[in-house]
Amino acid sequence: MSSVVRARRAVRETVSGLPPAFWWLWTSTLVNRLGAFVATFMALYLTLDRGYSATYAGLVAALHGLGGVISSLVAGVMTDRLGRRPTLLVAQVSTAVSVAALGFVRDPVAIASVAFLVGMASNASRPAVQAMMADIVRPEDRIRAFSLNYWAINLGFAISSMAAGFIAEYSYLAGFLIEALMTLVCAVVVFVKLPESKPVRSAEAAAREESVGLGTVLRDGRFMGVVGLSFLIALIFQQASVGLPIAMGEAGFTPADYGLAVAVNGFLIVVLQIPVTRFIEHRDPGRLLVISSLLAGYGLGLTAFAGSLGAFALTVCVWTLAEIVNAPTQTGLVVRLSPVHGRGRYQGMYTMSWAVAALVAPLMSGLVIDRFGAEWLWATCAVVGTVAGLGYGLLMRRLPTEGEEGEGEKEAAGERTGAVRGAPEVSAS
Repeated sequence: MSSVVRARRAVRETVSGLPPAFWWLWTSTLVNRLGAFVATFMALYLTLDRGYSATYAGLVAALHGLGGVISSLVAGVMTDRLGRRPTLLVAQVSTAVSVAALGFVRDPVAIASVAFLVGMASNASRPAVQAMMADIVRPEDRIRAFSLNYWAINLGFAISSMAAGFIAEYSYLAGFLIEALMTLVCAVVVFVKLPESKPVRSAEAAAREESVGLGTVLRDGRFMGVVGLSFLIALIFQQASVGLPIAMGEAGFTPADYGLAVAVNGFLIVVLQIPVTRFIEHRDPGRLLVISSLLAGYGLGLTAFAGSLGAFALTVCVWTLAEIVNAPTQTGLVVRLSPVHGRGRYQGMYTMSWAVAALVAPLMSGLVIDRFGAEWLWATCAVVGTVAGLGYGLLMRRLPTEGEEGEGEKEAAGERTGAVRGAPEVSAS
């Protein structure tokens, strides 16, 4: 009974004190991930259902990533200028339309073109979501909030991965249409329940915002170092949805097998994210980022030795632990380094690191698997993880400690209003 009481207390402490607007954003995230089929099964759809090569599948996924690269920066500017809520609505409606269209096109050039549009639309919401979450949650609660949001992402992912594997064996088109419908539901939640969270600006803050451009972000050496290392980590994790399904398919495993193996990732995050976050919340972020980088690289590297479904699932367990530690730690670090009046642009640049990885990873995996074999791909992941770990070890020596308050947080403290907290008097429509 005492363990049950402790568990209930831990859950209460984890979810308490967060504003209502956060929970509506959390709900939108969960609904979106429950319907996330296309990105997970695009490689299998193109190689197994449409009969294209792994290189072509990598090219299409790279174009999807290229769309994300472009939209990351554009959406970051939109988030600062137009607001978080309008950017979210435009991104989600555009995603729903383009994903539905992708299910009907058959020409190779048309598939590649629509995949590019899907990448643009789907990635455009990320800077807005991250900026809104930073707006509405107190600095001391952000690691917890980011962990809960990541928990929602993976709860949806665990369910959708298992379902999508069987849906794909019945009809890939059904997967495209279900994702489009679920994305529209997310847009409705945002429209009805989420107020704009962009802090009200003083005249001085407005002038500072006008002075912040993408060039300002690029000249921020500390932040760009984090962006570069984030790219390396993303390059590794991307192989779970690009290289891994292709390698498993070539080894004779079915889409349902891949769905079950990768669903272990979502299941473990659902079970472990909250207790692990409580354990790491006040620990040295530099050490956590080094450890998670090594676990990610060598976790994917162990895939070279997997020959059964159970062995693949065990390797998933290793790099999943890296995700659990890395995601909230790195996201919290990005927010700490971002000035509030340029938060959208900074989040857009950070998001771009993942989008560029989504562009590079498919090309890398397709070419390496076709020419050298999957074992070389997994060895490369181990090397990249080692480099990222060394990079974080060096970079974190130059970064401010968690207790040092940056300019952005001082501004946020003076500029937050009831709208930022999601107060009921602010209309969501």
